[in-house]
Amino acid sequence: MESILTAKGLTKKYSKFTLGELELEIPKGFATALIGANGAGKTTLIDILCGVTLKTSGEVTYFGESKSIEDENVRERIGYCASSSFFPQGWTAKDIAISMEMAYRSFDRNKFRELCEKLEVDSEATKKPKPMYKQSDGNRMRTSLAAVFARTTDLLVLDEPGSSLDPLMRDRLCDRMREYLDDGDGEKSILFSTHNIADMENAADYAIFMDKGKIIEQGFVEDLKEKYIIARGAAEDYDKAKDMLLSHSRNRTVFDGLALSENAEKLAAMGVDSEAPTLQQLSIGLLKYAEEIR
Repeated sequence: MESILTAKGLTKKYSKFTLGELELEIPKGFATALIGANGAGKTTLIDILCGVTLKTSGEVTYFGESKSIEDENVRERIGYCASSSFFPQGWTAKDIAISMEMAYRSFDRNKFRELCEKLEVDSEATKKPKPMYKQSDGNRMRTSLAAVFARTTDLLVLDEPGSSLDPLMRDRLCDRMREYLDDGDGEKSILFSTHNIADMENAADYAIFMDKGKIIEQGFVEDLKEKYIIARGAAEDYDKAKDMLLSHSRNRTVFDGLALSENAEKLAAMGVDSEAPTLQQLSIGLLKYAEEIR
């Protein structure tokens, strides 16, 4: 697997939280979903990778060559979108366009205006544009996304891009992410974080699952769906199957849980059905398992 970004022994230590040590690779040419509950360390990791936060230890290599996010060429090739307001709250779309044009050589001001209009937020052409503080969380995120997509980059890093968007706009974001990858013809990559994958499952090719600052699983989504199964059976069969379940939920009549696919035949012999998990089911099952073994 060719990687666009690699981290080895990466740590960040706070008084009440420690990230790592992390070993990870972001595959080139794909969209990687960073999945975990709130407080898992997703934003801390993204902020380190994008140079917003300093790491405590470890090494990060970008594009197979540079080991510094301070490298101007590295920064030029990475498009970063924060989960919260990235631009000053008093700024309008015009202020954002001016600052982005000054900061990045590849920023296309006309494209930014077109994207703002397509995403139905204020653009430079708006007669009375609202400053960021007068806009909804969703509109602020749309404006930030328009700014980052208006650049020519090789890696997009999006922190919870869908959290403040409505379902329709999340669907459009997924489409835009696929277009970005397709336009790159295998040379562009995306890393995005989420604590709820349901509406963005179609955007993910590779997944990294985090819990309490640690990586608990990672791999291509299709490979993970072959590695794990969702097992379902009658409540009276639970005691026979429970040792093969990584995590589960049950009531008086039925149970279901996450299991390794290597146990599918044994479960079938007990009368327990199984099927490939969705990424959402896999996320819930793995995070519940991590919680149970903590």
